[in-house]
Amino acid sequence: MDFNMKKLASDAGIFFTRAVQFTEEKFGQAEKTELDAHFESLLARADSTKNWTEKILRQTEVLLQPNPSARVEEFLYEKLDRKVPSRVTNGELLAQYMAEAASELGPTTPYGKTLIKVAEAEKRLGAAERDFIHTASINFLTPLRNFLEGDWKTISKERRLLQNRRLDLDASKARLKKAKAAEAKATCEGDTLEDTCRPPSWAKWKEDYPGGWRRPCFFLVPLNPSLTLARGCLSLPKDGKLWNDEVDKAEQELRVAQTEFDRQAEVTRLLLEGISSTHVNHLRCLHEFVESQTTYYAQCYRHMLDLQKQLGSSQGAIFPGTFVGTTEPTSPTLSSTSPTTAAATMPMGPSVADLAPPGEAALRLEEVAPPASGTRKARVLYDYEAADSSELALLADELITVYSLPGMDPDWLIGERGNKKGKVPVTYLELLS
Repeated sequence: MDFNMKKLASDAGIFFTRAVQFTEEKFGQAEKTELDAHFESLLARADSTKNWTEKILRQTEVLLQPNPSARVEEFLYEKLDRKVPSRVTNGELLAQYMAEAASELGPTTPYGKTLIKVAEAEKRLGAAERDFIHTASINFLTPLRNFLEGDWKTISKERRLLQNRRLDLDASKARLKKAKAAEAKATCEGDTLEDTCRPPSWAKWKEDYPGGWRRPCFFLVPLNPSLTLARGCLSLPKDGKLWNDEVDKAEQELRVAQTEFDRQAEVTRLLLEGISSTHVNHLRCLHEFVESQTTYYAQCYRHMLDLQKQLGSSQGAIFPGTFVGTTEPTSPTLSSTSPTTAAATMPMGPSVADLAPPGEAALRLEEVAPPASGTRKARVLYDYEAADSSELALLADELITVYSLPGMDPDWLIGERGNKKGKVPVTYLELLS
């Protein structure tokens, strides 16, 4: 190890000067160079970009992998630069359990056949989820991580350098100010300088420290007019020429510090202005994330629609004379782009349109008669308050008779309790066998 005592002493002196300047600024005892308003706005935008990028990244990771232990495992694999092992999705695991259950309970039974069909659909859903996670990780998470681990670290490093250059600049300004004040005072008072700590005379000081060193000094920093002036603990030589030299030296240090500060400020400004390009890149990645999510949900919808059709075609054979699953609702859809979902309907009685006179769409309950067959009992799950006279108020746990009419909204049924009848929502009912 190459140990350089001079470099160590120089670095220690610089660190000490910066620490003193920073502390005095915090206590309001020293002036601070302020950055321009545009630079401050760039800093604020960069900080905001970093903070929100971290939040979006963390929450997207939670969305793609809700299991916290799995996320920790993946993080460790990434830090160790090892390939993350393939993980079974929840849908694929559910499909495996359903297939095993069907094999044990009987694959030829109605329940077993249904389990097999649902297991195949869940397996396809799991594969679609795996593709979505992979695509989102590459197109969205990776660019966000690259920004935080690459560009932002560079920006932070340059900002720290700028802070150090500013402290050096302000310390140089303070040193020059003190030197000029001391020079003026020495000139006015006969080249003398009074100390607050009552130091010994210059001759006594030279006699005690002929080499220019003082043991209590910080890291044995050699005493010179600038340091002793900054610390204010020793008398300075009663020589006006030394004061002039000290002022010239302080001015030179100030020019160098100003140049280094301006150069570092320009470098930092260019990096901060690059945040706009980061926003453009993140915008493109966000579009790709939305596209992959749209594709994923579209695949899920198609798989579930196919499963619904398969189950609907066999439901009539499993439960003859009761509810039949349909994939096309008889009521018009709200939007041409909204998916058509299956509706649970009863064997049909008279049509609502047949019961209502022309120009009247309201349901006439007194004219509604239950179908000859196919009514079912239902248990009410929750209390329901009727919105108007066409609806039937419900109390939790009571039993009612329900049936459907052609043209009715698939989310509603006709319910009867004693001599009262009215529309009831399907979601509030548990249909009994």
